Formats: sequence, C-alpha cells, structure tokens
Amino acid sequence: GGFSVSNATLNRFFSLHYLLPFLLAALAIAHLMALHNHGSNNPNGISSSGDRYPMHPYFTFKDLVTIFLFFLALSVIVFYFPNLLGHSDNYIPANPMQTPASIVPE
Repeated sequence: GGFSVSNATLNRFFSLHYLLPFLLAALAIAHLMALHNHGSNNPNGISSSGDRYPMHPYFTFKDLVTIFLFFLALSVIVFYFPNLLGHSDNYIPANPMQTPASIVPE
C-alpha cells in the first residue's frame, strides 16, 4: 500500500485542467447575460428601476477602459521592456556539467 498515481488519475486531472477554462468562460458569459437582463447593483441607492444606470453603455465602457489600459501596459512591457521581468541568469549558456551558482542546498 503505498501512494501511487495511475494512468486513470492522470487522465482525470488532464480532463479537469482541459475543461475547467471552458466552464469558467461559460460562467462568465452567464454572469454577463444575467447582468444584462436583471441589471447591476444600484449605486444611487434608489429602489425603483427607472433611475438605475443601464449596463450598456455605462458599465460596458467602464470595463472596456480597464481592459484597454491593461493591454496598453502589457504591450509596453512586451514591446519596449521585454527583459524587465527576466533574470540575468537566463542569458548564461546551458552547461550540463556545471550547476549554476544560484542553486545551493538549504
């Protein structure tokens, strides 16, 4: 009785990791559909439906601005500063006969 991972377990984990993004995407779409049909929380504090902010264009525009700002920051890092998040040890040629100096026993 030791612990072992069999082929069936690996197949189940692979299936879970493959299907989970599609499930999350479906939940996000269902959430947006519910927001579109029933509306969002009321920031005005008014209980009537007449004075609520509609989802489109107000919340859609707000979300698109955030997404575009994120993509702008990501593009600046990728195109102008590609080595910003890297490490200088990545430019040392690999040598299978020598352990890097940064790898030390604890």
